[in-house]
Amino acid sequence: MKILHITPAYYPATYWGGPIFTVCHLNNALADIPGVELKVLTTDSAGPKVSDRLSDKQKSTPFSYEVIFTRRIADASISPGLLKRLPELIRWADVVHLTATFSFPTIPTLALCRMTGKPVVWSLRGALLDDENRDEYNPQGLVRHLLKAGWLGICRQLIPPRRVTLHVTTEQERDAVAKIFPDAQFAIVPNGVEVPDAVPIREIWLPSGKLRLMFMGRLAPKKGIENLLRAVAKLKMPVSLDIYGAATVGQGGENYGKGLVKLAQELGLLDKKVRFRGLVNGKAKTRAFMEADVCVIPSYSENFCIVVAEALAHGLPVVVSKRLAWTEVANRGCGLVVDNEPDSLAAAIQQIGGMDLKKMGKRGWEWMRDGFRWDTIAGEMYGVYAEISGDENNAG
Repeated sequence: MKILHITPAYYPATYWGGPIFTVCHLNNALADIPGVELKVLTTDSAGPKVSDRLSDKQKSTPFSYEVIFTRRIADASISPGLLKRLPELIRWADVVHLTATFSFPTIPTLALCRMTGKPVVWSLRGALLDDENRDEYNPQGLVRHLLKAGWLGICRQLIPPRRVTLHVTTEQERDAVAKIFPDAQFAIVPNGVEVPDAVPIREIWLPSGKLRLMFMGRLAPKKGIENLLRAVAKLKMPVSLDIYGAATVGQGGENYGKGLVKLAQELGLLDKKVRFRGLVNGKAKTRAFMEADVCVIPSYSENFCIVVAEALAHGLPVVVSKRLAWTEVANRGCGLVVDNEPDSLAAAIQQIGGMDLKKMGKRGWEWMRDGFRWDTIAGEMYGVYAEISGDENNAG
């Protein structure tokens, strides 16, 4: 099967966050499936500025499949080179996988696939989830909403029946997207996670009786980090909080990031109980998980929220908001699920601090090992490709 994956940016453009890693890991696992021939069409976009481009050395990152980087000339992913390569590569493919929603490649890809009759799997990556209009940090929110509505109206006209499958990672995302694309067909395939061969062993839990909390993710309004800061301020127990991540550029993200630092200072937490540690990847990211006792994600809205899976894969218990698609952590005995407001978060942190964190971590790791490894997820996605392309004999 010939698979063309089209995405506005690609690894090692890690600035763009979680989808960069999940798309790359998915493709790496797909390429290992016998009979798969995979190509990726993308841009060299590596950050918010037009000058933020991947270097030649970065673009030579070894993959077992062909990755075609075209030059970004404007905005986040506008690339004439991508448009030039698009028709020939779509003709080559048996199925096209599009990962982009409000991005330059989206409409041209949907239009060309409709013209040529090529089947499409369209990964929306949470872009259509309701974030409860948290625009207090973004005064241009209404204009953005209207522009998005027009964009989605065009996309609806380009989706032919039974030739486009919308890929979502959770039931919550499917329900939200179905309000916008009511006649679409869906495939629910979660993200995967890299799972260590054995449950990671920590030298110590709660050193000197202090509960070490961590948050990891973009510093964006929908993450609800201000509620976590206020929860920490309410706690009387020994506790620390390390916040890993960078502020989103645009959409009010810079103001939100600065506001968090100001709030931590006003609450008397900054550099005492709370530290802002910046963006981490690779070994530094692994070390962050291993130096914590609990990962707390208090978001108002998320798609899959890969950091929860990553924490569990590292044997780290979690406290998550009820707004996330991770309510199963409570049933699995590897975390707590609460309202994302300060009092509830504080009570949950107090509660989990007295639980058997080691056993909880082991249960979380076993869950990720059994159901979320990338080879398992790639097999599910391959089944979606086979079904939509009519090659159902090879599905599964």
